[in-house]
Amino acid sequence: MKIHEYQAKELLRKAGAPVPRGQVVTDAQQARQAFLELGQSKAVLKTQIHAGGRGKGRFKGSNADFGGVKLVASPEEARQVAEVMFTYPLVTKQTGEQGQRVSKILVEEPSSLQREIYVGLVIDRAVGLPVLMVSAEGGMDIEEVAARNPAAILRTNIDPDRGLLPFQARRLGYDLALQPEQVEQFETILSALVRVFLDYDASLAEINPLVVTAEGKVLALDAKMNFDDNALFRHPEIEALRDLAEENPAEVRAAKAGLSYVSMNGNIGCLVNGAGLAMSTMDIIKLHGGEPANFLDVGGGANKEQVTEAFRILLGDERVKAVLVNIFGGIMKCDIIAGAILAAFQEVQPKVPFVVRLEGTNVEIGRKMLAESGLKIITATDLTDAAKKVVAAAAG
Repeated sequence: MKIHEYQAKELLRKAGAPVPRGQVVTDAQQARQAFLELGQSKAVLKTQIHAGGRGKGRFKGSNADFGGVKLVASPEEARQVAEVMFTYPLVTKQTGEQGQRVSKILVEEPSSLQREIYVGLVIDRAVGLPVLMVSAEGGMDIEEVAARNPAAILRTNIDPDRGLLPFQARRLGYDLALQPEQVEQFETILSALVRVFLDYDASLAEINPLVVTAEGKVLALDAKMNFDDNALFRHPEIEALRDLAEENPAEVRAAKAGLSYVSMNGNIGCLVNGAGLAMSTMDIIKLHGGEPANFLDVGGGANKEQVTEAFRILLGDERVKAVLVNIFGGIMKCDIIAGAILAAFQEVQPKVPFVVRLEGTNVEIGRKMLAESGLKIITATDLTDAAKKVVAAAAG
């Protein structure tokens, strides 16, 4: 689960990290008022969407010469800029060409930047521990820095039981050539970031950039956090931060039905039971020249209602030109699965080709049920056969 920048900053502030003063607004007139309340000669307007690259983005359909982050010098300019931000979709590298509508803007006091530093915390699955990463080359395009010069990113593993130890933070601070008084501030911010990450079961926590101002202060200027969906039951205060308007509606709908669904960019819908089988299915579709439109795992105990809802979600995607149903009957027998597929098929009545591959317990019974149904279902004997048939069906 992702949260907005202003929400991540509030978590950091509560944990003791200094962040710039700001106010979230939902219309252009509020942006004007927020500028006045800051009491500064300038302010920064920052769009709040769940996508990176806002500063280099553009507003689709607008002639504006600025992206999703803009420095303004008057209340009226704040209102005018906010009007554009709320009116046009913001297009970045991560939104796709369709862009993302902006419903919130953070109006924040400006900072005089002397240095920009990257700070990030993720799980290093190779060692089974969180890894804290910092780089002197902070700011935009940190991904390019990692690819171009991996040595520019310094790392230290974090013990989940003890958290960040003071010497670890100080060592990173001095490695970044911070001044002694800045190292102390740096340690405070890193400790807050690690505390939030561990206390709330985050999967990603970034401050990019962490800045050193001209006055020598160290601030968390931007923040990004993702949280483990499977741990949200422990943190209702984090789940309350969820912004469903920023999420794919099909993914939200699937989650309510107990389905695991991730939208992709292809034209072949996939309905599979089991995450590993779903990954293999997508791989073999690509191997034979197709492009999967989604990852959809109905699980080992799928019933008619779940299969029907899965069909509706798949067919609700206008890009889908064919559907592959790939089921291994282990926990749920193939004849039971076939019955659910037939019932769902008759209820939904899809207009695109359906390829079904069954394997496992009672597979012969299940295949016979499909063959004798009289419905326009293309059956396949194995995964390769299924992939070839669905790619051909999607192509025409």
